[in-house]
Amino acid sequence: MTALITGATSGLGAEFARQLAAQGYSLVLVARDQERLDATAESLRARYAVQVQTLSADLVTEAGVQQVANRLADSNQPVTTLVNNAGYGLAGNFADNDLAEELAHVGIHVRTPLILSHAALRTMAKIGGGRIINVASVAAFTPRGTYSASKAFLVNFSRWANVFYHDRGISVTAICPGFVHTEFHDRMKVDKKSIPSWSWLEPEEVVRSGLTDAMAGRSVSIPSTKYKIITFLARVAPDALVARLAQRGR
Repeated sequence: MTALITGATSGLGAEFARQLAAQGYSLVLVARDQERLDATAESLRARYAVQVQTLSADLVTEAGVQQVANRLADSNQPVTTLVNNAGYGLAGNFADNDLAEELAHVGIHVRTPLILSHAALRTMAKIGGGRIINVASVAAFTPRGTYSASKAFLVNFSRWANVFYHDRGISVTAICPGFVHTEFHDRMKVDKKSIPSWSWLEPEEVVRSGLTDAMAGRSVSIPSTKYKIITFLARVAPDALVARLAQRGR
């Protein structure tokens, strides 16, 4: 069993690496910073005695995405679990942001997972099965700019693919966390104090819940009861109200 994880050196990606290594998976870690990749890989090898390969790739670039897609296409070293986790948020609203930044932002949340899933699905079909985990967000169920729209796409794609590829032994799951204690909001320079303390989740519980749902073959995983309730309310409440409440999120 081999898992490839994008954005693997911090936050949810690093937690996926730890929990999958604890289950005996060999790992392929993908991130931009080679030094950080090497440190993460060394730690995982020492703690869990698993094989760890690293790929330094910028998934905003064509070359970076292709490098990872080529690894996923290698049926001689098949990846049985793909975790599409890499991503980031943008502060400000769509029209005020630079268009190139918005396009890159949508690219890493939509185009990159599609390219990597395409490569992974072909290999998984050849070897008789596999699993794809797409890290989405509860923002997918709210009207909240291009981040929300991108995550909604990822949820919809995962729901379809989970049904369509089921007969080939492949499951596809979108994990939709809310606010999580990671570097995500720090990189956006968001003041975390403005976010209610009760709304935060720990990476360990998000990944544990998401892996449980993915292994059960569920198409959508919403970690924690409170976010299941919030997601339900977001679907039935007026858009204007939900948009005001959903100013920031994972």
